[in-house]
Amino acid sequence: MRIDILTVLPELLDSPLNYSIVKRARENNLAEIHIVNLRDFAKGKYRSVDDYAFGGGAGMVMMIEPVFRAIDKLKKERDYDEIIYTSPDGEKFTQKTANRLSLLTNIIIICGHYKGIDQRIRDHLTTIEISVGDYVLSGGELPAAIITDAVVRLLPGALSDEQSALSDSFQDDLLAPPVYTRPAEFNNWKVPDILLSGNTAEIEKWRHEQSVERTRKLRPDLYGEE
Repeated sequence: MRIDILTVLPELLDSPLNYSIVKRARENNLAEIHIVNLRDFAKGKYRSVDDYAFGGGAGMVMMIEPVFRAIDKLKKERDYDEIIYTSPDGEKFTQKTANRLSLLTNIIIICGHYKGIDQRIRDHLTTIEISVGDYVLSGGELPAAIITDAVVRLLPGALSDEQSALSDSFQDDLLAPPVYTRPAEFNNWKVPDILLSGNTAEIEKWRHEQSVERTRKLRPDLYGEE
């Protein structure tokens, strides 16, 4: 899989995409992640990527030209399955979305900034808009990192235990059950006896029941009780 991230602040993506699972996936050639600096596609002495909004109003707007040039160059080199714009009014990013994106080959993510991007980019260049939550961030770099991390960890071979991803929260619209490790007793707090029984069938039954109960209590919207 290849992911190209278009940004005006590439430095913000250095750390989250160069450690842990994403780093290993890149080193093992499971994922190519390229950070594209939009200023490289801007014109003028100062390589400006933003300008005032037509009609007035507060805040600057990302210009269409640098984004178009960057996407045009990339599309001449390969076909892209999705061109994503990170936006607070996009569709909510979910595990199902991550699962779908992980099956694709080439993705572009456009990081929004300032007051937003020229609407013509959204109308004519992007194929999907994604929001990571009902709040506003300073830019689209953190959402791009979130999307990338959630997708890359699903790639075959990215996790040392591939079954681990299948038991993550939200994979089956349930939250994950509680987990414990050694010691079995600490400060008089004990691990549930069932987890020490060695009875795999009963343990899996208990875990499912815990997932259902947790979801009903903490996320009734997922359980369909809202």
